[in-house]
Amino acid sequence: MIEIKCVTEDSELEAIQALQRANLRKNLSETEATKEGFLIAEYSLDFLRRMQKSHSSVIAADGDQLAGYALVTARNVRDGHPLLDDLCTQIDQLTYKNRPLKDSNYVLVGQLCVEKCHRGKGLVQQMYGLFRESLLRDYEYAITDVTRANRRSLQAHLKTGFEVIHTIRFEGLEWDVILWDWTRESP
Repeated sequence: MIEIKCVTEDSELEAIQALQRANLRKNLSETEATKEGFLIAEYSLDFLRRMQKSHSSVIAADGDQLAGYALVTARNVRDGHPLLDDLCTQIDQLTYKNRPLKDSNYVLVGQLCVEKCHRGKGLVQQMYGLFRESLLRDYEYAITDVTRANRRSLQAHLKTGFEVIHTIRFEGLEWDVILWDWTRESP
């Protein structure tokens, strides 16, 4: 039975880092990356701990094995990671509903990953359900970006309720900036 819960242990952060490494684009074949999706950002254990101090991330646990994770990243954690810093800089220049996003209260999805053997079982929506539930009182929106080359990830996010609001370029790739508007959905 898979349990969706917030991270509470350092060992869970270590498991997140291991699953992350296994799914980094640089560690996958072109065929596997295209079919299964991939991750670009690589986080040190210290950086994952910094994220965790601000807000607990969400995991899917299959017994003592990690089935997936959704990293919560507050804007104050952006420093120290070029992808997150650039994403926040880009987001803060955008508007949504005729309001500058820099003036809104949003949280970032630092990364989302589901173990290959658990994909297609609805874990993305389940993890994002707890993600939203635990943060809804403090934030209006969840925002992240997905490289256009990662169609599987984009589809999972759109199915959850995210919408594409902008496209940016970073390190030679096109990224869709996606936003989940929590103000228009009832809890």
